[in-house]
Amino acid sequence: MLTHNRGSAIEVDLLDRGSYNISVRLKYRNGATVIRLSQAGAVMFPEEKVMNEVATMRFLMDQTIISLPLILHSGTKQESPLELGSFIMMEYIEHETKMYAALNTPDCPIEVRGVLDPNIDEGRLELLYSQLAGILLQLSIPSLPRIGSLSQIDDFTWDVTRRPLTMNMNDLVQRGGLPQSKLPDVNTTFDTSSSYMEVLADMNIEHLIHQRNDCVDPVDPADDCRRKFVARKLFRKLAREKKLTNPLLEKGPFKIWCDDLRPANILLNENPARIAGLVDWEFTYAAPVEFSYAPPWWLLIEKPEFWSEGIEDWTRVFDRRLKTFLKAMKDCEDAAIQKGRLREDQRLSGPMYESWDSGQFWIMYAVMHSFAFDEIYWRKIDPRFFGPTKDIEGAWKKRLGLLDEKEREEMEQLVARKLVEMETRVLSWDPDEYTLAFREKLECEKKSESRKEPRREHE
Repeated sequence: MLTHNRGSAIEVDLLDRGSYNISVRLKYRNGATVIRLSQAGAVMFPEEKVMNEVATMRFLMDQTIISLPLILHSGTKQESPLELGSFIMMEYIEHETKMYAALNTPDCPIEVRGVLDPNIDEGRLELLYSQLAGILLQLSIPSLPRIGSLSQIDDFTWDVTRRPLTMNMNDLVQRGGLPQSKLPDVNTTFDTSSSYMEVLADMNIEHLIHQRNDCVDPVDPADDCRRKFVARKLFRKLAREKKLTNPLLEKGPFKIWCDDLRPANILLNENPARIAGLVDWEFTYAAPVEFSYAPPWWLLIEKPEFWSEGIEDWTRVFDRRLKTFLKAMKDCEDAAIQKGRLREDQRLSGPMYESWDSGQFWIMYAVMHSFAFDEIYWRKIDPRFFGPTKDIEGAWKKRLGLLDEKEREEMEQLVARKLVEMETRVLSWDPDEYTLAFREKLECEKKSESRKEPRREHE
């Protein structure tokens, strides 16, 4: 039986299984708690993820008034119930729905990707957007000295001591074939925005090199590989030349950024429609301020690369809804400034408009979404830096002259290798730390068995 200092649980419910966690709700006579376990196979760095998330949540509870579940306990796989995985035990926040349901198209089937209701009442949308704006505004106020994940030093002190563990990093390893050895070392932090952007650009190159089998278009694999190679090399060139970030913001101060902050993780009370709390602070870290200055892509719920009418139509619809969001943001800022909670130079509405208007938004989106990188690069980033082209699919041929001879040779070697891999279809897999531990346990047991004296048959 599961127990807590409130006594024995009278009811145990398995909540919805998310992308990275499995949550169990324990009901007591005087409330409820949640045990959230990292999902094996989905989270490649479960112990690190939980450690980062706990430190972040405690930091935010100290530094902001964002409603978060109170952490009661957390631990490693060995400390969890039945050793199922690293976990967090927290208070359950009572709520009626999620922001996702409030924004989504009515009667949208669960199996269909959600999209912002095109007929949503403008007043209701502004009410919901204003609350989202308030959350982002609070996250943007604390400043941190480096880029990376937080550690709690003592009850009231935090520091940036480890690599920024991002959702993109996890996904590149979990489903992109990227070896964990190609990620920044766990103790790595970054002092400048440009150095971090360069590492992200390198990571995209490594992703192309190591991803197997269907990573290129089977119809025209050679040229598709060249197209992807050119995009990644030119993006890294821009990163090395420090053209992807604002030099005035090069050394920070850096801001809290949550990769998984989106409507599906925002708990809501329906009448009135008010935020009850925010959950899932995994993959949260101190990031370049340009991340915070980019308007949130999730205003439309759906990502641009999955928009049914294409990226250009997503851009058109987003531009319209962004006006509503920025109006709500400005109203939030005005109220916070009047109450002395915000300075004039801490506004987000201006920088967010600038990021969208200049195209900086797309650079931030591309480095955080590697699986959408190619479409975003050729449509939104390449024309900004290297000039417009009518032939988006063939633009890479015009950019070949921007690569040096060594890079072009490297490209052809990669093309030859990818063509061979498409035929051999060798499995590429980098197991998570739990799988590695289990394999090590099996090997130890096998060695132990082999050292035992063989049993003799009785005559």
